[in-house]
Amino acid sequence: MEISKKLGLALGPIVFLILIIQPIQLVTEKGDAVIAIALWMLIWWITEAVSISVTALLPLLLFPLLDIMPMAEVGANYGSPIVFLFFGGFVMALALEKVNLHKRIALNIIKLTGTTPNKVVLGFMIATAVLSMWISNTASTVVMLPIALSVINLLIDDEDGFTKSDQNFALSVMLGIAFSANAGGIATVIGTPPNSVLIGLLENEYNIQISFLKWMTLGLPFSIVMIAITYLVLVKWMFPNKSLRFNASKEVIQTELKKLGPTNGKEKMVLLIFGVTIFLWVFRTLINSILPQLGLSDTMISIFAAISLFAIPYNLKKGDFIITWKDTSQLAWGILILFGGGLALAKGMSVSGIVDLVAGAIASSDISILVTASLLILLMLFMTELMSNVALVAVLAPVVAGIAIGLEIPILYLLIPVTMASSCAFMLPMATPPNAIVFASGYIKVPQMARVGIVLNLIAVGLLILVFQWVLPLLF
Repeated sequence: MEISKKLGLALGPIVFLILIIQPIQLVTEKGDAVIAIALWMLIWWITEAVSISVTALLPLLLFPLLDIMPMAEVGANYGSPIVFLFFGGFVMALALEKVNLHKRIALNIIKLTGTTPNKVVLGFMIATAVLSMWISNTASTVVMLPIALSVINLLIDDEDGFTKSDQNFALSVMLGIAFSANAGGIATVIGTPPNSVLIGLLENEYNIQISFLKWMTLGLPFSIVMIAITYLVLVKWMFPNKSLRFNASKEVIQTELKKLGPTNGKEKMVLLIFGVTIFLWVFRTLINSILPQLGLSDTMISIFAAISLFAIPYNLKKGDFIITWKDTSQLAWGILILFGGGLALAKGMSVSGIVDLVAGAIASSDISILVTASLLILLMLFMTELMSNVALVAVLAPVVAGIAIGLEIPILYLLIPVTMASSCAFMLPMATPPNAIVFASGYIKVPQMARVGIVLNLIAVGLLILVFQWVLPLLF
């Protein structure tokens, strides 16, 4: 076990006990207890002393013990509608992966974009981003990496060997895949866990609902702009490959598509359920206005998709279904628990008066709204380089809400850009799973990732400040 993990394992409960037994009251009795629990969770989340999902279970034990909230109230957060919205999304992703539809979609996108070096980079980036909107960014990166490596290996084996242009191309593809996976998830509610943590907090604490479509009207344009900038930074500035010429990538794509064979019945069935689900998410408000008795919610639609994939038989005689419960052993159950823990912590901060205290402190100060927003975006973005973005949003989102209340601005104006910032970690391999996966390929060194990453991080901060100042007041 690493020293940092050993340290964190002991330090978490020690800090908790010191804060619980010390005689000076910082906030209120309950508030002090919540701060102590939050710090314990934060230390374990940062050091990953135990699984981040196990850390998320601490409120279930400690909130009732310290009389912050009864067990039934704490437990309700782990069964929040948002948890089930993401569960449905996970099941859909599982079905896409099981029938290999995600790979077919990715290969066809790359095929469409063309086979000149820069177009290949763009193809990989668009394909990864499209997948990341619907399946986990880890899964989308894992799908794209072997295809990218096949193309790069052709360059290594060609007549002129592995030239500087070849190296630049390899770097652009690898970093393009990782960064598109990060940015692509921002586009939809189910694309990346921090989005769902935010949606859950808004529904549970403030009775504010953001529909699937409403989020996409902001998230999708931001993702497109961020990916376009990333592409230009990679191929035009940092790693140009002007002298590179090859047609072999076309052969790789064709070979991979041949391996998949023609689209089969199961793929078509998954595509149909997937299409119906997206249609219902996009037109939910319109459907509810025509048929108000339905009362459709995004979570209901997500669960409809999950049940359909389990219950509609592909072959009734053989008892063949798209997915069975056995397949859910691959489901990211830990992330669902992590959502619950984050929501429980947010609730604890609210009932104990911490959020009100933060709001009051901000209201009595003379800090500029724009400066505050910029600092919070910057803080979130660079902190997420070092720890889980879901855990970070779970801890900081309630505090940011308190700051927004203190500044007397709609809480969405601050919470949305700060949450989006948590998915813009481009600098370090350990920041996100996609960064780590492409780093493990051996084609990227830490200084190379950091050099591009710092530029993209600062661009992301600038874009999010523009979103805060100009875009959000128009949309919300």
